[in-house]
Amino acid sequence: MKRLLFSILFCVFVCGMMAQDMDAVFVAMPDQYVPQLENAWRKDLIDLYKSGKEAKLKNTMNGFSTLKKLTSDYLLLQVTGCSTLEMKMLPLVNETYVICMITTVYGPVPDSRVEFFTTDWKSLNAADFYTPVLAEWFIKDDVDRNRIAFIEATACLDMDLRKYSLSPDDWTLTVEYTTPQYLTKAGRKQVKPFLKSEPKIYTWQKFCFK
Repeated sequence: MKRLLFSILFCVFVCGMMAQDMDAVFVAMPDQYVPQLENAWRKDLIDLYKSGKEAKLKNTMNGFSTLKKLTSDYLLLQVTGCSTLEMKMLPLVNETYVICMITTVYGPVPDSRVEFFTTDWKSLNAADFYTPVLAEWFIKDDVDRNRIAFIEATACLDMDLRKYSLSPDDWTLTVEYTTPQYLTKAGRKQVKPFLKSEPKIYTWQKFCFK
């Protein structure tokens, strides 16, 4: 049933997913997703980047926005001093694509929101393209969860913070568990022995991250 539903959705949205370069996608982005930069300013950032100059402009929040990386299918924008925008065009079939967009706020601990769109900016259901990793995944597999030390150390992990990042070079999505960064130095030291050191990595496979 789920595959049938996805096939129907695919047929509906395929016309809005035809291939185009990331710079065109960025310029066409609705202002609501990056209110700090008007359409014309986004064009100026691209021109600056492609000319080899520093792609940095003053934004509507009286700060600066910087285009850090731009390829045919990837973009990284430092929107403000404490937020970034990352986008990747992911292939489906027959030269059709879906946009994965990640907005990360550093406040001060990084926390991300993951969204998906057609290339003409119709919103898609993120649940059709990936399953968010649970906090449980970041706990070491061999941990005795009945130990008093474990229970006391993890009791303070009462927030659900993640930093998602896309690769400019391949079709991977990396997830870091950032909740521990919110703790005091003593709290981080206490919980560290129970947590995995590596991030969770998804790989794009045909039409979703797995």
